[in-house]
Amino acid sequence: MDIWDKKKRSAVMAKIRSRDTKPEWIVRRYLFSRGYRYRKNVKGLPGTPDIVLRKYGIVIFIHGCFWHGHEVDGHIPRSNQEFWQKKIERNKQRDVKNKEALRKMGWSVITVWECQLKPAVRQQSLLEIEYYINHTYLERFKPKTPKRYDFREHEGQAPGMVAESEVEYGKK
Repeated sequence: MDIWDKKKRSAVMAKIRSRDTKPEWIVRRYLFSRGYRYRKNVKGLPGTPDIVLRKYGIVIFIHGCFWHGHEVDGHIPRSNQEFWQKKIERNKQRDVKNKEALRKMGWSVITVWECQLKPAVRQQSLLEIEYYINHTYLERFKPKTPKRYDFREHEGQAPGMVAESEVEYGKK
């Protein structure tokens, strides 16, 4: 049973923000301090990503475990369970659809869960985000060079061999 009446519960839930949450602040402050510049809450992209690193081709969603149904530590309230199950399931389906649309547009997508930013694991999570950003950026601009040697074509001979065939050298 809920400790508040329906009207009070509705007022409390309505005060929960969808932007500029503490987890978002943590990630944004870290990225800015490390020299990354970004835009926040870009409405022109599917799902309005929390952070957009345009130079790197990366968008970051910072999800609350409850609202987005995190399998690890998300939970359904005991009161009005049917409503919450449907709502969270719709949120999950919408998230999948938005992330797929972003990938089709050529963006790399990072999802950071609220529980990954708890003090005990925060530094590791932030380092992993930074690693992913740098790795993705380097992969984007990695030169696409063909393989230099293909030994299958030449049956044991090195391709492009410029030396003469074997010659026996004798004594004069």
